[in-house]
Amino acid sequence: MIEVREVANKKELKAFIKFPFRLYKDSKYWVPPIIKDELETFNKDKNPAFLDADAQFFLAYRNGEIVGRVAAIINWIEVKEQKLSKMRFGWFDMIDDVEVSGALLDKVAEIGRSHGLEYMEGPVGFSNLDKVGVLTEGFDHIGTMITWYNHPYYEKHLIHHGLVKEKEYLENKFPFSNVKPESFERVQNLIKKRYQLRPLNFTKTKDILPYVDQMFDLFNESYASLASFVPINDIQKEYFKNRYIGFINPEFIKFVVDKDDKLVAFAIVMPSFARALQKAKGKLFPFGIFHMLKARKNPKNITFYLIGVHPEYQNKGLTAIIFMEYYLTFTEKNVQECIRTPELIENTAIHQIWKHFNPVTHKRRKTYKKDL
Repeated sequence: MIEVREVANKKELKAFIKFPFRLYKDSKYWVPPIIKDELETFNKDKNPAFLDADAQFFLAYRNGEIVGRVAAIINWIEVKEQKLSKMRFGWFDMIDDVEVSGALLDKVAEIGRSHGLEYMEGPVGFSNLDKVGVLTEGFDHIGTMITWYNHPYYEKHLIHHGLVKEKEYLENKFPFSNVKPESFERVQNLIKKRYQLRPLNFTKTKDILPYVDQMFDLFNESYASLASFVPINDIQKEYFKNRYIGFINPEFIKFVVDKDDKLVAFAIVMPSFARALQKAKGKLFPFGIFHMLKARKNPKNITFYLIGVHPEYQNKGLTAIIFMEYYLTFTEKNVQECIRTPELIENTAIHQIWKHFNPVTHKRRKTYKKDL
């Protein structure tokens, strides 16, 4: 018999976070999170996502042993302002037993119905900035720090319990040797002149900070048309600024400004910390931090995290400016491979941006939904 209990204290929350460490202990491809970061993500007093969202965390037990977990989430901006009557679920992991996955999903559905919501969808996080989707292809490729990895049976469990595909995401990569500057060098010069634009490059984090609020505003404008987009508010801006900006290599953040110094495009690239996180085994100290710093200093693989272009400048080739700046930086750093974060399959605009680099789709992931 499966018993599903809500996480009630810090000890149980740690057990919630550590369950995948046991589930994937023999996997070469799973990338563990930093336990301290996960604790902060789930801390209602620290994570501003809880200002607009409610979340409950559940563990499934069989004979006293943890066999699964799930987070049940309601994003109230989504429900009240966007009129999406959606119950979210994420951090969904379980042994290969449909009784376990069924008990966890039933608990999510129960909470959704109690709030009068119409359907449930997952795996998703608190908002569009969190991890998304169950991996459906690419199980033999290492995960990333910004995606969930899972066993192949997860999708079968979701379908078994009557969920149907809602969204599909592609993950692509390409060797840096595919990037030929002649494909965008001339274009970026023309665009700079035509629109009176210039790139901004950085070597120090403190020089980036004056632009960060503008960057988040531009992010909101750039992505507003995508499905289920929830804007970043001012409190979240401060949270992300304090938590992440200082750890990203300043030379991997690129801005484009107009003649009035207004931000019109941005991009953020991060070193791939996957191998370093595997070596860290969930802990920064005493040795994990050294693996992370080494990966940051000499990144051979990088992940394109975000690219945003102001709606007035979309489809006008501004990414050529960004790519030129990254080409120079990556050449200097001897970057070998470029990896992209999950992108909605219907987001043809973003796929067009990358077509000249002959990317290969190496992973697919989906969210699944069910009417309540």
